[in-house]
Amino acid sequence: MGDMIDVVALGELLIDFTPAGVSSAGNALFERNPGGAPANVLAAVTRLGGTGAFIGKVGDDAFGRYLKTVLDGLGVDSRGLRFTKEADTTLAFVHLDDRGDRSFSFYRRPGADTTLKIQEVDTTLVDQTRIFHFGSLSLTDEPARRATLATAAAAKSKGALVSYDPNWRPALWESEAAAKSGMLSGLPFADILKVSEVELEFLTGERDLAAGGRKLFTGDLRLLLVTLGPKKCYFRCAKGTGLVPTYDVDVVDTTGAGDAFLGGLLFRIARSGRRFSELSFDEIEEMVDYANAVGSLCATKRGAIPAMPSPEEVEACRSGVPKLVPV
Repeated sequence: MGDMIDVVALGELLIDFTPAGVSSAGNALFERNPGGAPANVLAAVTRLGGTGAFIGKVGDDAFGRYLKTVLDGLGVDSRGLRFTKEADTTLAFVHLDDRGDRSFSFYRRPGADTTLKIQEVDTTLVDQTRIFHFGSLSLTDEPARRATLATAAAAKSKGALVSYDPNWRPALWESEAAAKSGMLSGLPFADILKVSEVELEFLTGERDLAAGGRKLFTGDLRLLLVTLGPKKCYFRCAKGTGLVPTYDVDVVDTTGAGDAFLGGLLFRIARSGRRFSELSFDEIEEMVDYANAVGSLCATKRGAIPAMPSPEEVEACRSGVPKLVPV
């Protein structure tokens, strides 16, 4: 067994085509960006000085090969990445409306990421990770769904903390009912759960943070995080609940900010050198504050992976940038 890895993430690694203006002929231009929430989380972890490894599948095509070079460039261990000739690398086109709100078109019928099989998962990575992270995009289709849940169960049995982000992308599910049951299927494995306000309401039917939080805080869950837009983060753990204001930065692009936040938090938990149950309420609150700084800084630059902040930037933000006053 080699050195321990801070975070191993399983899931989608894809291409985001993001709007990049208009050509001289008046046609919309799109920029090729590496994407996929689990990869964004690992990018945050490694940028902060942690170690990360990725498990997933891309097409044996130009996009897939490009994505491997991205992982390698980030210092993310890519030995868990598989290539397939049976499906293309998944593509997501981001569309912005007049107000700047985004929507997605996915080219994923199937996309390579959904074709990951249990026997293709590098179990040596799972055996040596402190934290195993996955998201709900791995749960939309077989065989990736079964591979994801089996790997989460294996990580848990080995003593790793399991982190889950049920990203809701309505376009990827047959129906809202399928989305809700599919997203909830990852919950029994989670020690750490991050949701947005919209996801909290979708999964629990509650708009109220305390009521929704109580519904989700069941089973093995040890830490629930609800990101409340750019302003603050609510958290719930066995020792209580808290509301942590975030930093007053100039927001340019929120892409990946939630993943940056989660990456910052997982980095701190992995590097604490202690069991989660040993952390005090104040220590958890301080880690959430650190994560808020990471997420805020990501939103000050374009893109997800290129916008991940360095440890120095995080410290400068925490010591010099005022916090937003929660309303």
